[in-house]
Amino acid sequence: MTEGRAEIKPKVGTATPSGIEVPTVVSPDMAPDRTNEEPGKFPFTRGIFPNGYRGRLWTIRQYSGFGTAEETNERYRFLLDSGQTGLSVALDLPSQCGYDPIDPMARPEIGKVGVSLSNLSEAEILFDGIDLESISTSFTINGTASIIYAMYLAVADKQGVPREKLTGTIQNDILKEYVARGTWIFPVKQSMRLIADTIQFSVDQTPRFNPISIAGAHVRDAGATAVEEMAYTLANGLAYMDELKARGGNIARLAQSLSFFFYVHMDVFEEASKFRAARRLWARLLRERYGIEDEKAQRFRFGVVCGGSSLTPGQPYNNIIRVGLENFAAVLGGAQSIFTCAYDEAFQIPTEFSAEIALRTQQIVAYESGAARTVDPLGGSYYVEWLTDQMEAEILKVMGEIDAYGGVIKAIEDGYLQSRVAERARERKQMTDDGERVVVGENFFTRQDQTNNYGEVFKLDPDGANNITRKYEELLDRRNDTEARRTLDRLEAATGNDNENIMPYLVDCCHAYATVGEMVSRMKHQWGEFNEPIRI
Repeated sequence: MTEGRAEIKPKVGTATPSGIEVPTVVSPDMAPDRTNEEPGKFPFTRGIFPNGYRGRLWTIRQYSGFGTAEETNERYRFLLDSGQTGLSVALDLPSQCGYDPIDPMARPEIGKVGVSLSNLSEAEILFDGIDLESISTSFTINGTASIIYAMYLAVADKQGVPREKLTGTIQNDILKEYVARGTWIFPVKQSMRLIADTIQFSVDQTPRFNPISIAGAHVRDAGATAVEEMAYTLANGLAYMDELKARGGNIARLAQSLSFFFYVHMDVFEEASKFRAARRLWARLLRERYGIEDEKAQRFRFGVVCGGSSLTPGQPYNNIIRVGLENFAAVLGGAQSIFTCAYDEAFQIPTEFSAEIALRTQQIVAYESGAARTVDPLGGSYYVEWLTDQMEAEILKVMGEIDAYGGVIKAIEDGYLQSRVAERARERKQMTDDGERVVVGENFFTRQDQTNNYGEVFKLDPDGANNITRKYEELLDRRNDTEARRTLDRLEAATGNDNENIMPYLVDCCHAYATVGEMVSRMKHQWGEFNEPIRI
């Protein structure tokens, strides 16, 4: 017998998760007429390419990484052999926060939520046997993004792959780290300089590689609504544009290097509509604020992850259906890159079995659902066209509130945005607890024994952390310490000079097998660290 909340009946509800009240019926007179809008042309509501996925399917890029570089390389080979078309690298917390494996702060977290990547030697193992010229690689990394990017360039140099042929993305969005996630290192001003250095260097050295993926994903998973996710992300995007504009140069060319990254949650129509709204809003903002008329530079290119906090540990196989629906919403919204979570990611690193199901979910949507056959398949739906307009209006409203506060940088330094996200997370939890928000298998339609049915259990190698620290110490013994110190000295000097681009010095450090912790330490010596504001 199904158990659950006998005292409260689940309700479908009349509003989207963002709080937009939905009419029972959307009539033709309530929906805008977009018959004159074409995909691939301003304002891009219907998509940034005229032929959609018929020209090129989205990149199927499963997020993966754990333990040692050897273990993760093996998982990458399995995924690529199974039909994955791009890599998405998960890094452990020490690598994200700038600590080497031997640091006391690092030891409990080595290899736990991603692969340990402290130096070029480990990166060479990670990409062993993988042709970087033919594969697109994404890195979910922010605080140490410029260092990991430099390390990737050094691996390509070692492989003999021309830098201009590299494709992929490095997240490199520190603003949302201050707001929602916490893997920041340096103060805001210095972090903005570092990101601008990375973008400008990439435009010249790796023109096919995206040096930033402005990410609403972690803000959404931390509690923000779909509207707030888009508003905060676009506001961050404008902050980066302002930083680049202040440096001079071809702003339209620099705009082409920007991409975005979001979560997709369970309301299919709100999710698809948020992407349609964001596409045209971003194009209009670039035209109106920066005078960018080049439509190629106005394109809102984005990747997504399907899963995250929408997944539940109770009745975990329900997550397969959730991810499938979210994947479908991402395709209907026109994503360029998609990662689908495995059903067990709510409580462990995915097994090969669960990772394969997640990958097959994308392939089923791509080749069996029919959603990729035409551009913007929801276009013309009265409801979707109406909801797209509603989403745009609400996004602009939240962006206006941020502007009224004094802009993104001030809002972050004061802790204003952080407190807004925390409050929204509290509200979402309360709605779940009160039964206003239905989560099947969590607060309704539950069973007493459901937590015992987790399927295969993933186990990290218990000797993994010891192997990683052993390899680290062996690297220090065999590298040329004189050369490593020389490159680190030059990096520290460049960090103290606002007129220098730091990226070439980071690449030199990587080639000399300087470690992430060593590079971060030198930069901290010049810049200090970010002090998180406390709001009561």
